[in-house]
Amino acid sequence: MRRRVVITGAGVISPIGNDVTTFWNNLLAGKSGIGRVTSFDVSDYPTQIAGEVKDFNAEAFMDKKEIRRTDRFVQFAVAAAKMAVQDAGLEIGEHNAHRVGVYIGSGIGGLATWEEQHTALMEKGPRRVSPFFIPMMIANMATGQVSIELGAKGPASSAITACATSTNTIGDAFKLVQYGKADVMVTGGAEATIRPLAFAGFCSAKAMSTRNEEPEKASRPFDRDRDGFVMGEGAGVVVLEELEHAKRRGAPIIAEVIGYGMSADAYHITAPSPGGEGAARCMQDALDDAGIAPTQVGYINAHGTSTPAGDIAETMAIKTVFGEHAYRLAVSSTKSMTGHLLGATGGIEAIATALALREQILPPTINLENPDPECDLDYVPNEARRADIEVALSNTFGFGGHNATIVLKRYTP
Repeated sequence: MRRRVVITGAGVISPIGNDVTTFWNNLLAGKSGIGRVTSFDVSDYPTQIAGEVKDFNAEAFMDKKEIRRTDRFVQFAVAAAKMAVQDAGLEIGEHNAHRVGVYIGSGIGGLATWEEQHTALMEKGPRRVSPFFIPMMIANMATGQVSIELGAKGPASSAITACATSTNTIGDAFKLVQYGKADVMVTGGAEATIRPLAFAGFCSAKAMSTRNEEPEKASRPFDRDRDGFVMGEGAGVVVLEELEHAKRRGAPIIAEVIGYGMSADAYHITAPSPGGEGAARCMQDALDDAGIAPTQVGYINAHGTSTPAGDIAETMAIKTVFGEHAYRLAVSSTKSMTGHLLGATGGIEAIATALALREQILPPTINLENPDPECDLDYVPNEARRADIEVALSNTFGFGGHNATIVLKRYTP
């Protein structure tokens, strides 16, 4: 028997705000979080811009000893998870700990730790490598540390599916609650890869924008003049809860999760399959799981990374699934403001989608000044818009041909 699953809390660390209210207000205001990289010298790199998290204070969420033993992506995850649990008004104790799980992913994990410890090995020898190197670096440690911090003893795992990671974690967690394996799941993603090695790799792949002179205009999904994605960092975590469990607690309900789909392109390690065929199957799988007709969907929070090929493929996939309705629904890419948080992107975009349903306002796609003729849908250009929407999708697609989509619904008792 399928149980109804709702979102009762959310937490955000992002380039445009380190709490949900600031994040949401800046999305609606069309404020870009992109600027010149400050965390290392980028003068030798073709790309010199990113969406860095500003003014993050890990000590507000963890003690100093644990901070020394954790990578930045884990600190983001702990902060977002604690804010989400507080937002949900959820108390975790011996009476319910085994029914509360954690599912937080990261596309890459502790890259800063890897860089630092490799340098120590090369320059000073193996005895100088930290005993905390492995537990600090491994991508599952976001889930591990959050479960420790919260005392959550239910299901625990961590997806690693590149940029689809946190939509996979939320979707998988949704199924655990839906089928009774847990009553509550704290789930989402975290990433902190604005580092020299990641920049070098993505620059060599020519995947990132080089619009260094206009950072705030560099992420421009669906625009004719887009030239690649802009890397971001942060975390997005939600509390998923079985509906009756949430009602008994008097928990606030942001939105309902009603469907989850995923697919593989089985085509190429970085390029989308021709015509967005894999993405189309993913969205259709999610709609089938939700039992929703395409015409019921009013809004899609697009993957929309601002890459030349990816935006066209997603547009074609939407047309395949929605037919003529594709021209009546709204599509926007919040990456135009946050940049692309890689494995964390599905977490913050699920939150943006849920808030759009609750508030009945669509966040815009900024920097959409010269629409690409091959991207001819309604992308909510440049300004937020009021809308009457009941159902929305959040898409994320990743290297390796991973596709993941969740379906959210405006909550009605």
